Amino acid sequence: MNRHNLRGLYAITPDDFMLPRLIALVKAALDGGVRLVQYRNKSVSADLRRVQAGALLSVCRVAGAKLIVNDDISLAVAINADGAHLGRDDFSCGSLLAAREALGPDRVLGVSCYNDMACAEAAVVAQADYLAVGSMFASTTKPQAVRASLDLVRAVRQRFDVPVCAIGGISLTNAPTVIDAGADMLAVISSLFDVMDIAEEARRFQSLFPTLTQTTSSTPRTKICLPAHKRPFPAASTRPSGPFARSVAPPVSLPGVKVLMFGMPMANATSTTWAPGGR
Repeated sequence: MNRHNLRGLYAITPDDFMLPRLIALVKAALDGGVRLVQYRNKSVSADLRRVQAGALLSVCRVAGAKLIVNDDISLAVAINADGAHLGRDDFSCGSLLAAREALGPDRVLGVSCYNDMACAEAAVVAQADYLAVGSMFASTTKPQAVRASLDLVRAVRQRFDVPVCAIGGISLTNAPTVIDAGADMLAVISSLFDVMDIAEEARRFQSLFPTLTQTTSSTPRTKICLPAHKRPFPAASTRPSGPFARSVAPPVSLPGVKVLMFGMPMANATSTTWAPGGR
């Protein structure tokens, strides 16, 4: 039963310690019709995760989208997010049942099942709202992830009355085969956030679901001239330790270059200065 209407592109956020840039990336995806976002950041402190998750929740609320928190039930409940997604460390049925109880009946509970049908069974017993299967293909995010087959997607879809989310190395090229196998959702990171026009890429993914009602934001699209989270940062030892602290490297002159910062062109610029890791 798909009680939360879970279908279409599922945008998973990239690791990024700069909140304004992360917001710009997510807004661009929302402009392209994304209505399900997972906040996932394994590289920042718990304090900054709370700040980022809360800010993204506000952005998603405005767009009418759901925000799911990765691997942190307490954070999801604390900020009143729409749900949480759990992975390998929560496989026992008891742990999943405790997660379901903590979230309550109205929030979304998603569970990574990898290539394991027994995990899917435990998740269904715990009343999971969707089952994530994969990695379907080679993934740059998790190169060593176990691989799942299209046959497993078919088997999970046929056996359980729960939406199936395919994840891992999914692109516009291979997505149709996964959807044909029975996937209700496509969880994507790199193929969405590493492109020049995130909103347009999101629309292309959503168009693969012909029965999906596509709604887009009335606000102007967020243009990002480069995959923003790939821009150079300070070394890890100099990165900020608090939610709003930041470390700025020496400025780099870019003569004659007009830079887009978070989708906002610098007016009438013939040259500008940009500090890697700075705003």
